[in-house]
Amino acid sequence: MQDGFSESLRDALADSERREMPVPTRRDAHLRLLPGKVDAVVGMRRVGKSWLLHQAIQDLRSQGVPRSAILHLEFEDERLAGMGTEELRRIDQVFDAMHPDQVGKERWFFFDEIQTVPGWEQYVRRLLGDPKLHIVVTGSSAKLLSTEIATSLRGRALTTEVLPFSFREVLRHRGAEDAAESVPDARARARLRHEFDLYRATGGFPEAWSMDCDTRRELLQGYLDVVLLRDIVERHRVTNAPLLRALVRRLLRCMSNRVSLSGLAQDLRSMGLSFDKDAIFAQMQYVTDCHLAFQVPLYTDSERRRQVNAKKLYAIDHGLVQACIPTRSADTGHQLENIVYLQLRRRGRVLGYHQTATQREVDFVCEREGRIELVQSCAEMSDAKTRDREVSALTEAMQETAVETATIVTLDEEGTVEVDGGRIRVVPAWRWLVEL
Repeated sequence: MQDGFSESLRDALADSERREMPVPTRRDAHLRLLPGKVDAVVGMRRVGKSWLLHQAIQDLRSQGVPRSAILHLEFEDERLAGMGTEELRRIDQVFDAMHPDQVGKERWFFFDEIQTVPGWEQYVRRLLGDPKLHIVVTGSSAKLLSTEIATSLRGRALTTEVLPFSFREVLRHRGAEDAAESVPDARARARLRHEFDLYRATGGFPEAWSMDCDTRRELLQGYLDVVLLRDIVERHRVTNAPLLRALVRRLLRCMSNRVSLSGLAQDLRSMGLSFDKDAIFAQMQYVTDCHLAFQVPLYTDSERRRQVNAKKLYAIDHGLVQACIPTRSADTGHQLENIVYLQLRRRGRVLGYHQTATQREVDFVCEREGRIELVQSCAEMSDAKTRDREVSALTEAMQETAVETATIVTLDEEGTVEVDGGRIRVVPAWRWLVEL
């Protein structure tokens, strides 16, 4: 069996080396590739994790690294089906036999979707004993990668999260990134507004940008089906699939809203579904584990308040929500808030949402260069009542958090609002999203 596996492994490695590498749109996420550390690339299926590996390999090749020093293995290759711990140990042996001239030299190992193989973390930990070896692993499960790496590799991993295209990456993909560098120019501003409208309609999954509306909808619905089946039902042996599907549809409908488990349970039971509390709690964990949705807690120093208050829910991609829950497509305000959340997450800044003493809400409390930053999203501020509500909430939150400046992200309005003790910047999303 091992000899047969070695042949399959050798074929897979040889095919990888012969295959012409795609030229992907450059992502802003990057790998550190430090010796003695593992780069762990996590994210939902189809967001572009594999393309980030291709980008890193191309960068290495452009720096003069020979292809024979780079191992790239896709563990979802059918030739590697059924791989176990014993077979894992043969990967570097087969690669060394294929390239004996590289043994003892600096090398780079890229393992795509390695979490499908049991015992992978022990294998990677052994490889880390080679100081000249750089290791990158990818996976579609945050729990399988981040938790297992934390416990098994003991601080020797660096995690990179890949999300769907940002607005700037969409501009790059469409050959329009120059507009982001020329915002004062009227033509560039018009182009940015136009591209942002397309971004709102399409979302950020890379493959979706090559398709018409109907095909894109089918594609994104297929993404959701695969995630539910392979990353949740099969991986976690979920037996109550109807509950899972109903839960996910309810969560997508709640994009950018506060959601409590007790409220969710009540809604789902009203639909005639039967389940216990542990089941819905577990399934909620699975949904966030596979990066389909994210939860943002109340911003507070009190752990008890953080736990008892409902969390706000955001989706992996507003385009996927529109494709799977069409009734949400007209809710521009929640859509914009989800876009703002994902961009803040890319920047590593989201801490929580703020609730003032008078129960007003500010969408995001962030930390930037050691200082607190308040960010609110509001699609339209032309209505006087809406403008007063948003400004009042931010003003109160600024006083409570001792912050002198804050931001409101809109669809198209911009300007500055002077308030007691500070200033609020109003900026259109198409400008704010391309700021570095």
